[in-house]
Amino acid sequence: MKKQLVYSRFNRFWHWMQSVLIIFLGLTGFEIHGSLSFFGFDQAVTLHNTAAYIFLVLIGLAIFWHFTTGEWRQYLPTRQHLRAQIEYYLTGIFRNAPHPTRKTAISKLNPLQKLVYLALKILVIPIMVVSGLLFMYYRYPQSSSIQSLNIDGLEAIAILHTAGAFFLVSFIIAHLYLITTGHTPTANLKAMITGYEVLEDEHSK
Repeated sequence: MKKQLVYSRFNRFWHWMQSVLIIFLGLTGFEIHGSLSFFGFDQAVTLHNTAAYIFLVLIGLAIFWHFTTGEWRQYLPTRQHLRAQIEYYLTGIFRNAPHPTRKTAISKLNPLQKLVYLALKILVIPIMVVSGLLFMYYRYPQSSSIQSLNIDGLEAIAILHTAGAFFLVSFIIAHLYLITTGHTPTANLKAMITGYEVLEDEHSK
């Protein structure tokens, strides 16, 4: 086993900023929805919109980082060991079975993680961004009048945006649990804080 740098400084910054923003957007969004009460409706709307703009900037930085460093390859899906990985999470982990895939600094994600994170990046997050922007700019000032976008109603957009929010809440809950499934319960958390993780030496048999 060898201690290796797995997560770069920007990788960790992006991960924690994204986590904080998604949780904050969830809290303010559900308050706007009427499910929670923290800041008051008007303040929740202002905070939600501000966090959304910050999130858009973070997305832009993350896209640039992924393509300039080649990190986008981490999310290329594969069927190899996919079934074994699913079986591991369902039953094997409770029988102390060996992990079906080997994590390295070059290949950080197992096959199931690749599918889930890819779906987040190309489906869920874009849906949340587009539906959120449609909410924000459904009516906007132009010259001396208010121009309306050609949308018959916001009901379908609201349902889509809320469904995406519930998916993200489910993902966060599952993610918090899976953090504890490393070789120690805190190993994955420490790795995302320090960047270093104890992995099998790539040169070992």
